[in-house]
Amino acid sequence: MSPVLQEKLPPGRYTAQLVVAPESAEDVPRILTAAYETGVPITPRGAGTGNYGQATPFAGGAVLDLRRCNRVLEVGDGFVRVEPGAKLTDVDAAVRAAGQDLWMFPSTKGSTAGGFVGGGSAGTGTIEHGTTYDGYVRSLTVAPCDGSSSTFTADGVEALPYVHAYGVTGILTSLTLATEPARDWRAVYLAADDYTTGTTILRGLRAFGPRLASMDEVPLVAHLPSSYVDRDRISVRAILPADTVTEACDLAYDLGGTVSAVVEGVEATDLLSGMSYNHPVYFLQQSGYRCFHLESAGDPLWQAPDAIRSLLPHVLFHLELGHRGVQAMIVADYVDEEQVLAGIEGLEAMGVAVHSPHQWYVDRQLPVIRAVAPRVDPRGLLNPGKLA
Repeated sequence: MSPVLQEKLPPGRYTAQLVVAPESAEDVPRILTAAYETGVPITPRGAGTGNYGQATPFAGGAVLDLRRCNRVLEVGDGFVRVEPGAKLTDVDAAVRAAGQDLWMFPSTKGSTAGGFVGGGSAGTGTIEHGTTYDGYVRSLTVAPCDGSSSTFTADGVEALPYVHAYGVTGILTSLTLATEPARDWRAVYLAADDYTTGTTILRGLRAFGPRLASMDEVPLVAHLPSSYVDRDRISVRAILPADTVTEACDLAYDLGGTVSAVVEGVEATDLLSGMSYNHPVYFLQQSGYRCFHLESAGDPLWQAPDAIRSLLPHVLFHLELGHRGVQAMIVADYVDEEQVLAGIEGLEAMGVAVHSPHQWYVDRQLPVIRAVAPRVDPRGLLNPGKLA
């Protein structure tokens, strides 16, 4: 999705020499021992949905394809335990059959559990539960690349060095994730005529306990894959508890918006979820539009959109309600990397926090990850080049 990375990581520039696809997570420690003994680098990969080059084999060697390690091992009261290759669509179906909801899943719901925990951080459920660091991960089983053919278990906060670490602190062989009692959700589609009305509605939705709430400006709405959106107006969408929908729709009307549709069923809420976070940018790019985006957060997104527009050419906003405030994908026409870096500097100067999707380095919890990595990977064979 990043034109900067498309220029730096074109297809074929970095290639692995082999692919290893274990059929069971129990095979992973032996594979890592073979890699340790022969000095072969290992790049882990799930469903292949990483946007930042996390699964690019910079040092060659072997790609460890974990998609066959896909069992849902246990559904308990408040948790589910899975192998790393389990798709979150399947995990969600298993916990719903037991009367529970996953705390969180990414906008690419077909991602694997290991890929989401190892490389993602937020998604549907983030408004209430925060990120993958905030209690979502109850326990991890990790295989080190140290020649021991072993695994170890990390519980609670002890699991955090292995979350969003791109595999540099060990390969996840099982994950225990948080669940909660299931709720009856609805996909709600609203529309507004201007940015201020749209953002006011979006902010107001927080009072109704949304699982997800998004807003897109019209040029992004035009490419959303749903017949429920009004393509000529700003789109505000939310996954809401069924018993709050009437009141939420009344609020939208009171603020000057309209209601396009209210749809029930998991297929409907999954469709709405798939139009969140990075996806509207992806849909725009698929139309042939050459643009880039910056993952951002901060009150200027509510208060000073015109100041943000002045920094970059043809700015468009995709907004998300976050755990504490507002998050955004700020979209603009792409010129070159220098323009992107200047945009980041300008945004940060006005108080907008920016997470750049235009680099491939592990960029969270760096001190603890740097401290753990040499112990679990003394030869530096796990996903080389991702830990600066």
